[in-house]
This record gives sequence, C-alpha cells and structure tokens, in this order.
Amino acid sequence: MKKTIGVLSVQGAFEEHIKILKQLDVNCIELRKKTDLTEHSIDGLVLPGGESTVMGKLIRELDLFDPLKQLIEQGIPVLGTCAGLILLAGKIADDESLHFAAMDIVARRNAYGRQLGSFQADEEFDALGKIPMVFIRAPYIESVGEKAEVLARVDNHIVAAKQANMIVTSFHPELTDDLTVHQYFLSQI
Repeated sequence: MKKTIGVLSVQGAFEEHIKILKQLDVNCIELRKKTDLTEHSIDGLVLPGGESTVMGKLIRELDLFDPLKQLIEQGIPVLGTCAGLILLAGKIADDESLHFAAMDIVARRNAYGRQLGSFQADEEFDALGKIPMVFIRAPYIESVGEKAEVLARVDNHIVAAKQANMIVTSFHPELTDDLTVHQYFLSQI
C-alpha cells in the first residue's frame, strides 16, 4: 500500500518536497488547515524550509499546532528541513521562542548568514555517502543532547540529526535531484 505523507503547506518549500515525494511514489496531502488532518490519515509528516517565525505563527492561527504536536509526540515519522528544524528544536540559541520543542537539540537560526551567505556542499550523510546539500539562510545545530544523534556535518557544524521518529536537516534536500534524504525518511515509516 502506498505511503501517505502530510506536507505542511502554509509557507515555504512545500511544493518541492511534494515533487520529490511523488517521484518516490508517495501520496501527499497538503496540510493547510486542521481539517486536512482530520479528513486524512497520514503515515509521515514533512515540515519544510521557509520562514520559521511565519510558519510558527500560521500553524497556531490555523489551529494546526496542537494536532501536529500530538502526532509528533505520538511518534509519527517527521522530516524537518531548515525552518522545520527550527520548529522541532528543543532550544534556539539567543531566542526564547519555541514551537514544537520536540528534539533534544540546540539550533542557531540563520547561522550561515542571510541570502548572500547561501551555498552548496557535498558531504557525508549518515552512512549513506556524500550528498549535495543546499544551504539558504540556514540554521545549524549547535549541539545535540543524549537523545539525538548526528547524521551530517559541514565545516564542523552539525547540519543533520535524528532522534526517535524525527529527522532534521539545516539544508534543503528538496532543492536537489538527490533522493537520499527523502528515501531515508521514508525508510523510517
């Protein structure tokens, strides 16, 4: 049976994630309002890159915050990229605001600078080999706690981590043709 992934679609790079997931023969549900979660059963969740502050505000205004948090706490597999990493972080350096606060990680927002600080690197991802990583105003993970494990580093900064049902990247795997990160996420379902 085909897997069904809910992709948070209130802002950011959700269309790019959907395109990649469809290449992997996955059904996608765009999550824009609470009824999208009550009318559909999903096997996994993608929190895309975008503006984390805007996304955090919108998921609360659209009554998506509580049902999404409940799914995450119940163990649904989650892939959070860039802003999705910020939404899942248990702590954000130099910032008191938190969103789902589900992962034992400390994230640094816009750690690689503004738009002009964007770059691409090819680095090891877990034991799966080198993959292309696109960073756009990206955060990185300053530290992981005991519950989380590092999946990738660039220039000695943690750029991907996993904890239980959650995988986060500070880069945008949806902006390359490489399917490794999405395949890794789907293998967790």
